[in-house]
Amino acid sequence: MAEEMPISNAEALKLAQAKDAATTDFIFQQTMYRIKDPKITVPFYSGVLGMSLLQKLDFPEMKFTLYFMGYEDAACMPGELGSRERSEWALSRPATVELTHNWGTEDQADFKYHTGNSEPKGFGHIGVMVPDVDKACERFEQLKVNFIKRPQDGKMKTIAFITDPDGYWIEIFNNKRV
Repeated sequence: MAEEMPISNAEALKLAQAKDAATTDFIFQQTMYRIKDPKITVPFYSGVLGMSLLQKLDFPEMKFTLYFMGYEDAACMPGELGSRERSEWALSRPATVELTHNWGTEDQADFKYHTGNSEPKGFGHIGVMVPDVDKACERFEQLKVNFIKRPQDGKMKTIAFITDPDGYWIEIFNNKRV
């Protein structure tokens, strides 16, 4: 079987249609993960990755809570957690992570979500750009973060992969070294 070649840059540009004016105000707003225990996962995204809790929304009738995390200055956030004002603002921020906690999963010892990186493979990872991959990884080592790949491993020496407490992969990279 012949090896397939990737599409050319010209072909890729042809595939990507011209931006429709109707999409001018569209943003990529969120990636949603289901999490087992917010008491473990929310501190990981804030303390380890440096994100802020942008919004928390409880849905008691459906027994789940949403935690929106992102790289925003906490001092600039309007309203209180749970308020409509905060929701409108948080849902206008680009590239947030929505952590969805279905109540009760934290009490199930063997409970795990499929992260997309075992068979059948699907979702792969999110990426976090850092100023210095090696320094970030030294810090992750000290914090006992789980590594899938350290910068010195494999052929791609400029990136690392870690996992969050639920096993979702996070690529750690620097935009000037990829």
